[in-house]
Amino acid sequence: MRELADVVGVEAPSLYNHIGSKSELLQDICFKIGNQFTEQIESIRNSNKNTVAKIEAVIRFHIEIMAENFDEVYVANHEWKHLNEPHLGNFLAQRKAYENTLIEIVSSGIKNDEIKKIDPYVAVLTLLSAVRGLEFWHRNKKNLSEETLKNDMVTHLLKGLTH
Repeated sequence: MRELADVVGVEAPSLYNHIGSKSELLQDICFKIGNQFTEQIESIRNSNKNTVAKIEAVIRFHIEIMAENFDEVYVANHEWKHLNEPHLGNFLAQRKAYENTLIEIVSSGIKNDEIKKIDPYVAVLTLLSAVRGLEFWHRNKKNLSEETLKNDMVTHLLKGLTH
């Protein structure tokens, strides 16, 4: 809280006039980000796009939200375990629902012969692990534009490394 107060330019105790507690702040951040992910995946799932375009949209969204809201996404990805109940259970259910929706999208693509017959869970795990690695890109401030990152990650994740 002291670090936050320093950044905002106020005394740490005065933050509590606006924020009930650290737990409330964590809850707000986690659910703000979680809700953005939920809204986006539902929009993608309900779109008329084919499976490959839906997966591409998911990858691009992950890169955009990481580039635009790095600190909040980082907190939601790493600090959620400190949420108090019932918020912890609700947040975990939201994350699981996101993962299940993505599995559903991949499964549909397999069923419709739009993508290879692979285990949908493994495909989702691979996608989510790859986009989670964006933290390294952000932290290291590599001289790589967001657009290049989007295009190259989409190409790699959808087509692999082979010709």
